[in-house]
Amino acid sequence: MTYQETIEYLFNSAPLFQNIGGDAYKEGLSNTHKLDEYFGHPHRNFRTIHVGGTNGKGSCSHTLAAILQSAGYNVGLYTSPHLVDFRERIRVNGEMVPQEYVIRFVEEHRNFFEPLHPSFFELTTAMAFNYFAESKVDVAVIEVGLGGRLDCTNIITPDLSIITNISFDHTQFLGNTLAKIASEKAGIIKKGVPVVIGECTDETRPVFIKQAKDVNAPITLSDEENLVISSESTINNKRIYNTKPYKELCGELSGLCQEKNTNTILTAVAQLNQLGYNLSEENVRKGFANVCALTGLMGRWQKLNESPTLICDTGHNVGGISYIVNQLEQQSYRNLRIVMGMVNDKDVNGVLAMLPKDAIYYFTKASVKRAMDEKQLEALGKEHLLQGRSYTDVVTATKTALEEAEEDDLIFVGGSSFIVADLLSQKDKLNPNIS
Repeated sequence: MTYQETIEYLFNSAPLFQNIGGDAYKEGLSNTHKLDEYFGHPHRNFRTIHVGGTNGKGSCSHTLAAILQSAGYNVGLYTSPHLVDFRERIRVNGEMVPQEYVIRFVEEHRNFFEPLHPSFFELTTAMAFNYFAESKVDVAVIEVGLGGRLDCTNIITPDLSIITNISFDHTQFLGNTLAKIASEKAGIIKKGVPVVIGECTDETRPVFIKQAKDVNAPITLSDEENLVISSESTINNKRIYNTKPYKELCGELSGLCQEKNTNTILTAVAQLNQLGYNLSEENVRKGFANVCALTGLMGRWQKLNESPTLICDTGHNVGGISYIVNQLEQQSYRNLRIVMGMVNDKDVNGVLAMLPKDAIYYFTKASVKRAMDEKQLEALGKEHLLQGRSYTDVVTATKTALEEAEEDDLIFVGGSSFIVADLLSQKDKLNPNIS
């Protein structure tokens, strides 16, 4: 098979959550343990750091990987979903898994895994762990896929567990209260393994503290450490942090949400150093300043064009969108134009209620089965006093926004990771040329 044929085989033969949603979700770890045993428990051959939470786990995972790479470690990074290429999910020192490896993995092992009918994520996790073992990584940063307790990444025993925050997302699987969601996320807390909690609320704090106590896991609450005092964005789309351990720290990721993420990351770095890692101030500075170049991270308040300004962000639930709305309020522009699309299993009304009423909207639909119809989204938007038109695809919507915009307008594209994925994978079709 060619690489493209292999990817189509994976997408079509294993249920893919990003395409079909709940029908792809397989509760329990039975398949995961069978795959793990078949491959000889590859995750036992390297150290791991486990990162869960509702929002921010991707940014935290990539930044920690960048810091570890800067310190000279051979670093695996497993994240999801991908935006442009499947191979973004599995990286070693920022380099995507080779196409040849993906092809070989499927061809050599399909006779074993086909009778299991694994989900796409179960199979991809097995591929990642196997590749990291073959690549002889020193440590792998592993991002939880969904939830925690029953997520197939949860077979690892990490050096450190991290839970970034809790917000309402995937409530059909994780529960409809923050405490229930926190309980599922807290399932990654392991016996005797230190855990860092990024953000707590009165509802979630007791859940984490109890779980850590029950398994004798040392717990550190980042909110109590307060290692980040303040932050501000810069004119060149960076963010400067005033921190306790490093004074002024420059980050490549400029989103407002990164202040909380940075507090979590710096708390985690301190814990890793206590565990015997050797992460210097220089390593931290280099990792923060070059996270995209070192790890290939995309879609986090990413600026694609200067005049008019075009920014995309993968925030997709009430918790993530709240940061985006606050950041949009801090921007300077003549007109705000928002290209918006969502998937149908999110709190669509909750998100729409938060969005600015004075923007011009371009409602659209991502190229996944879970995507909400653009006309339905437009109708819901009007109920929330959001005025605009609908477009059948992201490129058409964004291209129209660019054509109608003045030089000092701001165009924001988001609402779903899949909206951003469609934009980034087809940006060569836009005019003017997008970087």
